[in-house]
Formats: sequence, structure tokens, C-alpha cells
Amino acid sequence: MTTPRARAAFRLLTLIIAPLALAACGSSEREVDRAAREGILLFGNYGEPQTLDPHLVTGVPENTILSALMEPLTTLHPTDSRLAAPGVAESWEHSDDYTQWTFNLRKDATWTNGDPVVAGDVLYSWQRLLHPELAAQYADLIHPVRNARAYNFGEITDFSQVGIKAPDDHTIVVTLDQPMPYFDILMVTPALGPINQRAVEAHGTISDRRNSWATQENYVSNGPYRMKQWSENQRIILEKNPDYWDADKLALNEVHYFPIDNTKTEESLFMSGRLHVTNGVSADKLPFFRENHADWVFERPRLGNYYYYINVDRKPLDDVRVRQALSLAIDRELIADKVLKGTQLPAGGFVPPGMANYETSDALPFDPDRARQLLAEAGYPDGEGFPVHEILMNTLEDHRKIAEAIQEMWRKELNIGVGIYNQEWRVYLDSMDNNDFSMARAGLVYTAPDPSDTLYWMTTGGLFNRGNWSDPRYDALVKRANSVSDLELRNQLLKEAETIMNAELPVIPLFWSIDTLLRDPRIVGMNPELTNGTPVKYLSFNLE
Repeated sequence: MTTPRARAAFRLLTLIIAPLALAACGSSEREVDRAAREGILLFGNYGEPQTLDPHLVTGVPENTILSALMEPLTTLHPTDSRLAAPGVAESWEHSDDYTQWTFNLRKDATWTNGDPVVAGDVLYSWQRLLHPELAAQYADLIHPVRNARAYNFGEITDFSQVGIKAPDDHTIVVTLDQPMPYFDILMVTPALGPINQRAVEAHGTISDRRNSWATQENYVSNGPYRMKQWSENQRIILEKNPDYWDADKLALNEVHYFPIDNTKTEESLFMSGRLHVTNGVSADKLPFFRENHADWVFERPRLGNYYYYINVDRKPLDDVRVRQALSLAIDRELIADKVLKGTQLPAGGFVPPGMANYETSDALPFDPDRARQLLAEAGYPDGEGFPVHEILMNTLEDHRKIAEAIQEMWRKELNIGVGIYNQEWRVYLDSMDNNDFSMARAGLVYTAPDPSDTLYWMTTGGLFNRGNWSDPRYDALVKRANSVSDLELRNQLLKEAETIMNAELPVIPLFWSIDTLLRDPRIVGMNPELTNGTPVKYLSFNLE
């Protein structure tokens, strides 16, 4: 008997394979070969996008597509993750204390509706992002801009008081309330780029979350690729934008994104010649691929972490001793080695490796004896009376394997039972947004290689503080760190803040991220040293 999950996976596989099979009908040529010859990249992209409105997305699958559709002020650098590359801004400069930044916009950038990209598009975008009624989560990113937080919280209503100005059509000047040495790298985020006012207001108001401008029929973009087709739960096709300022250097004619949330389905499509790149690779298959197809395996460190949110509003998870007990009962090295086959690094703290001049923590040992002692002190000796909670996760095989391993460790070491509940990507995002969980799997990928960009989000009310944790000591340290331009003192203060977080455990860090995926060896340009990946504008095929 097949399960509902298996039937759903089969339907998805059929939806993806059917159009590919038709395209190759009557020919023995593999789809990846035909596509490579025609300059088309077939890309496994995990889940169906929640939306492609850059002000409303929060997930990696959405931002992967947006990085090809929408060009912000700066973009990811092709060879060095510590640097930003020119985007809509062809150059920029900053004051000595990093509190004022001036971006010089290129004069040959255009929108797909024919409008020129001007400084007013950036102002409109930031006004929309900060609009209180839109409730955009990424608004936090620019709260350090003078008066941005006050506007976002409705404390002021005059956007001209916000510290972003356009002295002319090709200049943006940003004034910050704190030094931000990495502000140019932060600007690679699609939500912070320009947006076409005419397109947005043709389909709704500036603050309308149901505005239909970001659909296949209405999409107006300024990036290297433009929307061609969006077949829900099948694929999104982007085609080369002939009016892009650097279009002559684009090697790919199209990029096809497939929303596949099943790793084995991705692997099947890859091995049968229907995908050039997968979103990941299952841990149990990785040894086989490494031994038999080493040229398919692509690995790179990622500036990110994998952890479990703890909802501190729910008892007994509000007790720090309980959270510490849960963390101490997890053998991260065992999971990384035996379950994940070395695809992730056991986390010693929240801040991942790769941050500028910042030493990673080793504050998360495996100590089941201490875990049992703390749980008993919290009123649950040998797990007696501990209420059943669930780990919420988005559907993916490795997420389940990790959850099952932790579930067993908690049963064995603490004698407590924990359930596992999975949801498809968009439903899972809604649950997270609504704080509808006790414990939830999550992962973050950071744009800027700076620990402040990591720790700021866990301050009271922070963008990714999903479990409603609040600690005045932590907030004060992060705030003070962001007020100094002395980088050594700044990192010292941030380290003190992380120490508090690693002790209080509003999240339980599990792993530091490594990207492991399958890649057609003919793809040129994917750099294994880039922690945030290589933009598709730099990719090509070597068919020789």
C-alpha cells in the first residue's frame, strides 16, 4: 500500500518528468544534454515559492530565484564572499566611521517594462518595505538606517525623515545610526533593491500584501533574467533579459527552477539526465556518489547554521534548565558522522565559521548526566510528567532523519517522548510566521560575513527570533557592539552576547552548514569557496 506522502511524491515526479519527456520525444538525447546545448540550466530548487515579491519572501528557494530576477544595489561577488560586486550601483563609498554610504547608480539599467531604473525606485522600495501595513519581515534589515525603525513601527509617518535620500536620479545617500562596515554586502539582499513603482501600483496599493504585481503576467524586474513561465508545482522558467546592462556576458539563455522537496526524487531526476543541479544529496547516498561519481559531488562551506527553535512561551520550554537539558542530551558529532555522513559540521555555538575575525564557540557539549540532573531540577526526574511536544519541520528526508535521531536520544537519555510533525514548505512558513510550534527545525544563511548580522536577529522582536525569547543583557550587548567602530571591541561585545545565547538556548544549535549537492560537471563557474553560492549570471556550460 502506498502512503499519501509517496503518492504525492509520485504525482510531483510525474508533473516534472512529463513535460521533459515530451520535449525529448522521438530522440535518445538526454534532456540535460539538449538543454546544455541550448544554454538552459535545469535547477532543483527545493520547494514551491511562497511568493516572488521581494518584500514578502523569507526563504532560500525564493531568494535563489529573486537573485536572478531582481538586481539590488550590489550583488554577490563571483570569487570572494567577503566582497560585494556592482549591481544597480556601479560604485559606492562610505564615511570613515561607516555611518554614511553613497551609492552611484548606473545610467544604463532598465526595467523589463522599459522604464529606466532610477534612485526613486530605491526610495519607493524602502518605503514599501518599511510600511507598517505591509508587515515585511526583512524590514529589520534596514532598521539601523536613521528613523527607519520609527517609520516601520508607525511612530513617524513622513518617509522623508528616514535616512535615505536621492539628490538626483542616479545617487542614493544612506545615513545610519550605527557603524555598519558590511553595509555594502548587506545590499545584495533582493528585498533592499529597487522596485518598479508603476508595476506595483497598477495592481494594488503600496501596502497591499495581496498585490498581484509579482505574478507571471505582471512581473516587472531589472535583473539578468526575466519571468517567462510560472507553472505552479512544476517549474519556473526565467529567460535572458536582452535589456539587462550586462546582457552580452550572460552565457545562459534560460534557467528552469523545479520545486522538488524530496531529495530522492531530485537524485532520480539528476541520474536520469533531467536536472543539472540538485538542491542537496541524501546522506545515505553520498558515500556512493563520492566513490563512484566524485565529479558529480559539489561541496562548499555555507555561511549558515541549522538549529531548533524553542518556543519559550510554552511550558516547560520556558525553563532554561529544560532547554539546557535538551541540548546536553544531543550527540551532535554522532548525528553528523553516522546520520549525515559528514555533510554538516557539529555546531559549538550559534555563530557559524567564516565570520570576519570571529572565533567560533565550543559551548555545546554532549553531557547526558548533566542533562538528566537539570531535567530533575526542573521538576521532571527521569522524564516523569514531561508533556509531549512536537518538532515541526518542513518536508525533507534528512530533516526527518535528524529529528528521529534526536527523538531517540531524548527518549534514551531523558526518558521523554517528542513527536515529529512535517509540513510542506509554504504551510511550514505560515506556521513559523504565526508562532504555531513548540520546537521547530530552521536554518539561516547569512549575507554578510559579520557576526552582528547573525546575532542581531535574535534580539527582542528580531526578524528571526521566532520563539519570542527576550534577554535585556543580550539586547544591550548587541546594541552597544553596533554603536562602536572599533572592530576588536565590537567582536568582543558580540562574543559576550553569543555566550548568553548559548547558555539561555532560545534556539538549540545543531550544525554549521555545508552545501552538498550534485552538479553536472560541464557547468562552469560554480566556486566551492563561495559561502553564499555563485549567481547564475556567472554560470555557463563547457561542451567540449
